[in-house]
Amino acid sequence: MSIELPPDFAQWLALREPADVAARSTDLVDTLRVALPDRRPVVVHDLGAGTGSLGRWLAPLLPGAQHWILYDQDPDLLARARAGMPAVAADGAPVTVETRVGDLTRLTNTDLTDAALVTASALLDMLTAVELDRLVTVCAEAGCPTLFLVSVTGTVRLTPADPLDDEIAAAFNAHQRRSVGGRRLLGPDAVEACAAAFARYGLDVHLRPSPWVLGSDQAALAGEWFTGWLDAAREQCPDLTDRTGGYERRRRAEAETGRLGVIVDHVDLLALHR
Repeated sequence: MSIELPPDFAQWLALREPADVAARSTDLVDTLRVALPDRRPVVVHDLGAGTGSLGRWLAPLLPGAQHWILYDQDPDLLARARAGMPAVAADGAPVTVETRVGDLTRLTNTDLTDAALVTASALLDMLTAVELDRLVTVCAEAGCPTLFLVSVTGTVRLTPADPLDDEIAAAFNAHQRRSVGGRRLLGPDAVEACAAAFARYGLDVHLRPSPWVLGSDQAALAGEWFTGWLDAAREQCPDLTDRTGGYERRRRAEAETGRLGVIVDHVDLLALHR
Protein backbone atom coordinates (compact mmCIF):
# COMPACT_ATOMS: atom_id res chain seq x y z
CA MET A 1 0.00 0.00 0.00
CA SER A 2 1.44 3.34 -1.05
CA ILE A 3 -0.66 6.39 -0.25
CA GLU A 4 0.03 9.59 -2.16
CA LEU A 5 0.29 12.34 0.42
CA PRO A 6 -0.23 16.04 -0.32
CA PRO A 7 2.88 18.23 -0.08
CA ASP A 8 1.52 20.03 3.00
CA PHE A 9 0.59 16.84 4.84
CA ALA A 10 3.00 17.51 7.71
CA GLN A 11 1.32 20.90 8.24
CA TRP A 12 -2.07 19.22 8.34
CA LEU A 13 -0.82 16.73 10.95
CA ALA A 14 0.53 19.58 13.07
CA LEU A 15 -2.75 21.47 12.80
CA ARG A 16 -4.87 18.50 13.84
CA GLU A 17 -2.62 17.29 16.66
CA PRO A 18 -4.28 19.31 19.48
CA ALA A 19 -7.72 18.06 18.41
CA ASP A 20 -6.47 14.47 18.36
CA VAL A 21 -4.96 14.87 21.81
CA ALA A 22 -8.21 16.26 23.20
CA ALA A 23 -10.25 13.50 21.57
CA ARG A 24 -8.29 10.36 22.48
CA SER A 25 -9.68 8.19 25.26
CA THR A 26 -7.63 8.27 28.46
CA ASP A 27 -10.11 5.74 29.82
CA LEU A 28 -8.74 3.15 27.39
CA VAL A 29 -5.19 4.05 28.40
CA ASP A 30 -6.12 3.28 32.02
CA THR A 31 -7.34 -0.16 30.89
CA LEU A 32 -4.24 -0.64 28.76
CA ARG A 33 -1.80 -0.01 31.62
CA VAL A 34 -3.18 -3.01 33.51
CA ALA A 35 -2.95 -5.22 30.41
CA LEU A 36 0.66 -4.44 29.48
CA PRO A 37 3.20 -7.21 30.17
CA ASP A 38 5.65 -6.86 33.03
CA ARG A 39 8.76 -7.18 30.86
CA ARG A 40 10.78 -4.04 30.21
CA PRO A 41 11.26 -2.20 28.06
CA VAL A 42 7.70 -2.17 26.75
CA VAL A 43 8.11 -2.42 22.98
CA VAL A 44 5.48 -0.32 21.18
CA HIS A 45 4.91 -0.60 17.43
CA ASP A 46 3.31 2.63 16.13
CA LEU A 47 1.86 2.03 12.66
CA GLY A 48 1.59 5.03 10.34
CA ALA A 49 3.32 7.22 12.87
CA GLY A 50 3.42 10.35 10.71
CA THR A 51 5.10 13.11 12.68
CA GLY A 52 4.79 11.17 15.95
CA SER A 53 1.70 12.75 17.48
CA LEU A 54 0.54 9.48 19.04
CA GLY A 55 3.89 8.73 20.63
CA ARG A 56 4.20 12.23 22.04
CA TRP A 57 0.81 11.76 23.71
CA LEU A 58 0.96 8.13 24.83
CA ALA A 59 4.56 7.55 25.92
CA PRO A 60 4.31 10.00 28.88
CA LEU A 61 1.09 8.28 30.00
CA LEU A 62 2.66 4.82 30.30
CA PRO A 63 5.02 3.75 33.09
CA GLY A 64 8.37 2.05 32.76
CA ALA A 65 11.07 1.90 30.13
CA GLN A 66 9.72 1.92 26.58
CA HIS A 67 11.11 1.28 23.12
CA TRP A 68 9.01 2.73 20.31
CA ILE A 69 9.23 1.44 16.74
CA LEU A 70 7.71 3.99 14.39
CA TYR A 71 6.47 2.89 10.95
CA ASP A 72 5.61 5.09 7.98
CA GLN A 73 6.10 5.18 4.22
CA ASP A 74 7.56 8.70 4.39
CA PRO A 75 11.12 8.93 5.78
CA ASP A 76 10.88 12.70 6.23
CA LEU A 77 7.82 12.34 8.47
CA LEU A 78 9.60 9.63 10.45
CA ALA A 79 12.62 11.89 10.98
CA ARG A 80 10.31 14.53 12.49
CA ALA A 81 8.59 11.89 14.60
CA ARG A 82 11.85 10.56 15.99
CA ALA A 83 13.12 14.03 16.83
CA GLY A 84 9.90 14.92 18.66
CA MET A 85 9.45 11.82 20.80
CA PRO A 86 9.63 12.34 24.58
CA ALA A 87 12.75 11.05 26.29
CA VAL A 88 11.07 9.72 29.44
CA ALA A 89 7.96 7.79 30.46
CA ALA A 90 5.37 8.64 33.11
CA ASP A 91 7.71 7.59 35.93
CA GLY A 92 10.90 9.04 34.43
CA ALA A 93 12.05 5.77 32.86
CA PRO A 94 13.81 6.11 29.49
CA VAL A 95 12.00 6.08 26.14
CA THR A 96 14.04 4.99 23.11
CA VAL A 97 13.01 5.16 19.45
CA GLU A 98 13.71 3.51 16.13
CA THR A 99 12.05 4.04 12.74
CA ARG A 100 11.09 1.70 9.92
CA VAL A 101 10.12 2.84 6.42
CA GLY A 102 7.75 0.47 4.68
CA ASP A 103 4.33 -0.76 3.63
CA LEU A 104 2.07 -1.45 6.61
CA THR A 105 -0.06 -3.88 4.62
CA ARG A 106 2.97 -6.15 4.36
CA LEU A 107 3.48 -6.32 8.12
CA THR A 108 4.23 -9.88 9.29
CA ASN A 109 4.31 -11.84 12.52
CA THR A 110 8.10 -11.56 12.45
CA ASP A 111 7.90 -7.77 12.55
CA LEU A 112 5.88 -7.92 15.78
CA THR A 113 7.75 -10.72 17.56
CA ASP A 114 8.79 -8.45 20.44
CA ALA A 115 5.62 -6.34 20.60
CA ALA A 116 4.03 -5.48 23.94
CA LEU A 117 1.63 -3.05 22.24
CA VAL A 118 0.58 -2.29 18.67
CA THR A 119 -0.98 1.11 18.14
CA ALA A 120 -2.02 3.56 15.44
CA SER A 121 -3.99 6.76 15.04
CA ALA A 122 -6.27 7.79 12.14
CA LEU A 123 -5.13 4.83 10.03
CA LEU A 124 -7.94 2.32 9.57
CA ASP A 125 -10.09 4.27 7.09
CA MET A 126 -7.26 4.19 4.53
CA LEU A 127 -7.26 0.37 4.38
CA THR A 128 -9.26 -2.07 2.28
CA ALA A 129 -11.22 -4.94 3.83
CA VAL A 130 -8.50 -7.43 2.87
CA GLU A 131 -5.72 -5.21 4.23
CA LEU A 132 -7.58 -4.66 7.48
CA ASP A 133 -8.21 -8.38 7.96
CA ARG A 134 -4.53 -9.08 7.36
CA LEU A 135 -3.50 -6.38 9.85
CA VAL A 136 -5.90 -7.67 12.51
CA THR A 137 -4.60 -11.21 11.99
CA VAL A 138 -0.99 -10.11 12.53
CA CYS A 139 -1.93 -8.04 15.60
CA ALA A 140 -4.06 -10.82 17.13
CA GLU A 141 -1.32 -13.41 16.61
CA ALA A 142 1.23 -11.09 18.24
CA GLY A 143 -0.55 -11.82 21.53
CA CYS A 144 -0.40 -8.26 22.84
CA PRO A 145 -2.88 -5.38 23.22
CA THR A 146 -3.81 -3.38 20.13
CA LEU A 147 -4.86 0.26 20.46
CA PHE A 148 -6.29 1.98 17.38
CA LEU A 149 -7.24 5.61 18.01
CA VAL A 150 -9.24 8.38 16.30
CA SER A 151 -10.93 6.33 13.57
CA VAL A 152 -13.63 8.21 11.67
CA THR A 153 -17.24 7.00 11.73
CA GLY A 154 -18.72 9.20 9.01
CA THR A 155 -20.90 11.25 11.35
CA VAL A 156 -20.41 15.01 11.22
CA ARG A 157 -22.42 17.77 12.91
CA LEU A 158 -22.06 21.44 11.99
CA THR A 159 -23.55 24.45 13.75
CA PRO A 160 -25.35 26.47 12.71
CA ALA A 161 -27.04 23.68 10.74
CA ASP A 162 -27.64 23.98 7.00
CA PRO A 163 -29.93 21.93 4.71
CA LEU A 164 -26.93 20.96 2.54
CA ASP A 165 -24.91 19.48 5.41
CA ASP A 166 -26.31 15.94 5.18
CA GLU A 167 -25.99 15.72 1.39
CA ILE A 168 -22.36 16.84 1.51
CA ALA A 169 -21.62 14.44 4.35
CA ALA A 170 -23.07 11.54 2.33
CA ALA A 171 -20.97 12.48 -0.69
CA PHE A 172 -17.84 12.79 1.46
CA ASN A 173 -18.42 9.36 3.00
CA ALA A 174 -18.86 7.87 -0.47
CA HIS A 175 -15.55 9.48 -1.43
CA GLN A 176 -13.89 7.84 1.58
CA ARG A 177 -15.15 4.46 0.32
CA ARG A 178 -13.82 5.04 -3.20
CA SER A 179 -11.49 2.79 -5.16
CA VAL A 180 -7.90 4.03 -5.45
CA GLY A 181 -5.59 2.13 -7.77
CA GLY A 182 -7.85 -0.90 -7.57
CA ARG A 183 -8.06 -0.69 -3.78
CA ARG A 184 -11.57 -0.07 -2.42
CA LEU A 185 -11.14 1.81 0.86
CA LEU A 186 -13.20 1.06 3.95
CA GLY A 187 -13.45 4.70 4.98
CA PRO A 188 -15.96 5.20 7.81
CA ASP A 189 -16.81 1.48 7.87
CA ALA A 190 -13.31 0.55 9.00
CA VAL A 191 -13.60 0.73 12.78
CA GLU A 192 -16.74 -1.44 12.86
CA ALA A 193 -15.05 -3.96 10.57
CA CYS A 194 -11.95 -3.90 12.77
CA ALA A 195 -13.93 -4.57 15.95
CA ALA A 196 -15.73 -7.49 14.28
CA ALA A 197 -12.45 -8.95 13.03
CA PHE A 198 -10.82 -8.86 16.48
CA ALA A 199 -13.96 -10.40 17.99
CA ARG A 200 -13.68 -13.33 15.55
CA TYR A 201 -10.26 -14.02 17.04
CA GLY A 202 -11.81 -14.13 20.51
CA LEU A 203 -10.35 -10.84 21.73
CA ASP A 204 -12.23 -8.49 24.03
CA VAL A 205 -12.89 -5.26 22.13
CA HIS A 206 -13.38 -1.98 24.02
CA LEU A 207 -14.76 1.01 22.11
CA ARG A 208 -14.91 4.62 23.22
CA PRO A 209 -16.09 7.77 21.41
CA SER A 210 -13.31 10.22 20.58
CA PRO A 211 -14.93 13.12 18.71
CA TRP A 212 -13.25 16.24 17.50
CA VAL A 213 -15.15 19.16 19.03
CA LEU A 214 -14.02 22.26 17.18
CA GLY A 215 -15.16 25.68 18.35
CA SER A 216 -13.78 29.19 18.09
CA ASP A 217 -10.48 28.09 19.68
CA GLN A 218 -9.93 25.68 16.76
CA ALA A 219 -11.08 27.98 13.96
CA ALA A 220 -8.02 27.29 11.79
CA LEU A 221 -8.52 23.54 11.97
CA ALA A 222 -12.28 23.86 11.41
CA GLY A 223 -11.64 25.90 8.29
CA GLU A 224 -9.01 23.54 6.91
CA TRP A 225 -11.14 20.51 7.70
CA PHE A 226 -14.15 22.12 5.98
CA THR A 227 -12.13 22.79 2.83
CA GLY A 228 -11.03 19.17 2.55
CA TRP A 229 -14.50 17.88 3.42
CA LEU A 230 -16.27 19.96 0.79
CA ASP A 231 -13.60 19.38 -1.90
CA ALA A 232 -13.85 15.60 -1.46
CA ALA A 233 -17.67 15.73 -1.62
CA ARG A 234 -17.53 17.77 -4.84
CA GLU A 235 -14.99 15.36 -6.34
CA GLN A 236 -17.32 12.48 -5.59
CA CYS A 237 -20.48 14.30 -6.77
CA PRO A 238 -19.48 17.02 -9.28
CA ASP A 239 -23.05 18.36 -9.44
CA LEU A 240 -22.52 19.71 -5.92
CA THR A 241 -19.99 22.24 -7.23
CA ASP A 242 -22.64 24.40 -8.89
CA ARG A 243 -25.04 24.11 -5.95
CA THR A 244 -22.71 24.83 -3.06
CA GLY A 245 -21.10 28.16 -3.97
CA GLY A 246 -23.20 30.18 -1.55
CA TYR A 247 -22.93 27.45 1.07
CA GLU A 248 -19.15 27.53 0.82
CA ARG A 249 -19.02 31.32 1.21
CA ARG A 250 -21.27 31.21 4.29
CA ARG A 251 -19.33 28.42 5.93
CA ARG A 252 -15.95 30.03 5.25
CA ALA A 253 -17.14 33.28 6.77
CA GLU A 254 -18.37 31.40 9.83
CA ALA A 255 -15.06 29.55 10.13
CA GLU A 256 -12.98 32.73 9.78
CA THR A 257 -14.97 34.48 12.52
CA GLY A 258 -15.00 31.46 14.84
CA ARG A 259 -18.76 30.97 14.51
CA LEU A 260 -18.56 27.55 12.82
CA GLY A 261 -18.94 24.67 15.26
CA VAL A 262 -17.80 21.27 14.02
CA ILE A 263 -18.11 17.86 15.64
CA VAL A 264 -16.42 15.03 13.74
CA ASP A 265 -17.15 11.68 15.36
CA HIS A 266 -14.32 9.17 15.84
CA VAL A 267 -13.97 5.95 17.82
CA ASP A 268 -11.03 4.57 19.80
CA LEU A 269 -10.59 0.79 19.92
CA LEU A 270 -8.64 -1.38 22.34
CA ALA A 271 -8.41 -5.13 21.66
CA LEU A 272 -7.22 -7.36 24.51
CA HIS A 273 -6.58 -11.08 24.79
CA ARG A 274 -8.68 -12.75 27.45
